[in-house]
Amino acid sequence: MDFQLTLRVDGEARSLTVDTRTTLLDTLRDRLSVTSPKKGCDHGQCGACTVLLDGRRVLSCLTLAVAHDGAEVTTAGGLASADGELHPLQRAFLDHDGFQCGYCTPGQICSAAGMLAEAAAGHPSAVTAAADDGPDSQGGPDGTVALSDDEIRERMSGNLCRCGAYVNIVAAIREVSAK
Repeated sequence: MDFQLTLRVDGEARSLTVDTRTTLLDTLRDRLSVTSPKKGCDHGQCGACTVLLDGRRVLSCLTLAVAHDGAEVTTAGGLASADGELHPLQRAFLDHDGFQCGYCTPGQICSAAGMLAEAAAGHPSAVTAAADDGPDSQGGPDGTVALSDDEIRERMSGNLCRCGAYVNIVAAIREVSAK
């Protein structure tokens, strides 16, 4: 069965007809030629397909496109400003070599953007709860929150990097979270 779908992808309204069984990932990649989200496992285990859906991080391989008619989808490609200036996370990943092969990088960056927003909004993690309202849970007046390496690793644990660039990924996210 087909469904007329409208999404706002990286700031641009896109309308198309999709089969109701089509995932958001397949819609983005195969129908809209948005190749930033990657198909790593197609089972929600690697995080390579992570996008921001109405500001929240979502594994696009696990959600049907039709469930998000009218939604705002932001990929790593859509995080940069309109004039082409890189998002602070994109810049930090470059500065800290937070990638090797780069396959997981778009998902890592989207997940990090969503994770930082979650942390700033006060959403706890297992590390936050263990810290007993320690410094990892204190947001700044501008909505920023400085996160420990343990907190970053816990909050990013759904994103895998087969190359093992985790140390640099954590360093990049730490830099942005501290600003």
